[in-house]
Amino acid sequence: MSKANTEYTNVINVCRDIFSKKTKDYGTAWRVLRPSSLTDQLFIKAQRIRTVQETGQNKVGETIEGEFIAIVNYCVMSIIQVRETNLVELELPADIAISLYEKYLEEAFELMLKKNHDYGEAWREMRVSSLTDLILQKIYRVKQIEDNNGATIVSEGIDANYFDMLNYAVFALIHLNIGQNK
Repeated sequence: MSKANTEYTNVINVCRDIFSKKTKDYGTAWRVLRPSSLTDQLFIKAQRIRTVQETGQNKVGETIEGEFIAIVNYCVMSIIQVRETNLVELELPADIAISLYEKYLEEAFELMLKKNHDYGEAWREMRVSSLTDLILQKIYRVKQIEDNNGATIVSEGIDANYFDMLNYAVFALIHLNIGQNK
């Protein structure tokens, strides 16, 4: 397994653990949220990261790392809401929610492998602040697509943007050494 694969897997294991524990604590209450509400939740997280990065002050006390983990998990929730239109019940059994989580994490991992090949792991040379900005840019794109009722002319769809945000957040977490053995 390559270094990137191992690092990615380590980060995802941390994110999955938190998703699983929160699912046990809260159930799948997030299912009541429309995709646009999840997009706004992603915006809140990314904007907070950017504010803390720019000001150097963290008055809430929650870590930047925790916010990037939340972005990963909210992206998966968003993908589930966009893709799993046949699910009508709000409360999913934990095993179903985690199975869907795994399904879309696997798809995100496969996308990362393809893009890593083509881009030569360019993300390794990027700053965490740039990854934050890219996440914010993708959020603004998704908001515009949502405002256009999902219609695009030549652009990727909403779910493709969620996958990119998820992977940018994982790359940021790798840079921040989350889940990595030191």
